[in-house]
Amino acid sequence: MRLPALPSLSWRLLPAVVTACVLLIQPVQAQQATLPDTMIPSPPALNATSWILMDANSGEILVEHDADQPLPPASLTKMMTAYLVEHEIDAGNIAPDDMVNISENAWRTGGSRMFVREGTQVPVADLLKGVVIQSGNDASVALAEHIAGGESSFADLMNQQAQRMGMDNTHFVNATGLPHENHYASAHDLAILAKHIIQDFPGHYQIYSEKYFTYNDIRQPNRNRLLWRDPSVDGLKTGHTEEAGYCLVASAKKGDMRLIAVVMGTNSDEARAQETQKLLSYGFRFFETFKLYDQGAVLNEPRVWGGSKDNVRIGVGEALYLTVPQGKRDQMTAQLNIQETINAPVQAGEQLGTLQISLGDEVVREQSLIALEAVEEGGLFKRLWDMVLKFFTGLFN
Repeated sequence: MRLPALPSLSWRLLPAVVTACVLLIQPVQAQQATLPDTMIPSPPALNATSWILMDANSGEILVEHDADQPLPPASLTKMMTAYLVEHEIDAGNIAPDDMVNISENAWRTGGSRMFVREGTQVPVADLLKGVVIQSGNDASVALAEHIAGGESSFADLMNQQAQRMGMDNTHFVNATGLPHENHYASAHDLAILAKHIIQDFPGHYQIYSEKYFTYNDIRQPNRNRLLWRDPSVDGLKTGHTEEAGYCLVASAKKGDMRLIAVVMGTNSDEARAQETQKLLSYGFRFFETFKLYDQGAVLNEPRVWGGSKDNVRIGVGEALYLTVPQGKRDQMTAQLNIQETINAPVQAGEQLGTLQISLGDEVVREQSLIALEAVEEGGLFKRLWDMVLKFFTGLFN
């Protein structure tokens, strides 16, 4: 169920400081007040070093343990490698059928491999599958060299992108995740990266759910066991080195709710699958996510003084989702706090207030209210008339 659009308020009803409009998602009946709250148990304790559970739409963190601790990410690194490849494809800088020269350096890279051959040419699309499905170190290096001329230069791009995403506890040295003392990432950062992969390049996301990929007559399975066990799971990536242990970033979708789970530092392939499944099951069982407003939804039309028109439409700049405990939706309220005086000119995207969402007495989300359109200054007569109206309005208020 979605919150209804907020009704417009006459500017004459605006208080001296802010406008506060309180909306109940649903009226709470008197007999409901005696019912007990939905019971939610403590989150599961995992046999792992670090973990996090995040809702992909709202960004809410439902469970975490040492989630900001920098740790060796092993092949979870390849999520950023794949992200940059997908970015380059969608930007038109490379094409899926571009042929990539396989260098001796790429061919000799150890660890998990796609088994490309030195001196051959391989399409970008095949190498991307080799990275995501087969966790090929050779494919990762080949793509890094193709995009940036070398792996170290590609790592610079990886770090720049990580900074843009707010991955504050991450630093990349290579495109593969092979051990290095200055190569690390946190569970929280990897959840942020997974969210971007899912949302920024949805046209490529199907690759992460593919169970097998065959190249050079060698058929290799995706190492994510949950793809076989749970039909709601459709990605993302596994990782393993002696330093990192067994790691997994998984995403699952049920109905309109998508969760991202990151588990790092388990002791076996089976353990990372089981521990990740615990997080996902907990999230889907005890929480729900719903959309409050679409991007660009008009929430109010406050008065503009001295403008070419009298009102400006305001709303949220992006779709607004909330994740709440099961059964708590009826306890939510929304409040608009609109700037006391709005003078023209107004730029589209200019912040004109805040939207506060509360669960009971606790504010759980605060979102900027922005102008959804520009309002230019009115003519001289319009500005003078508004000055008079504003003066007398102030007297009555």
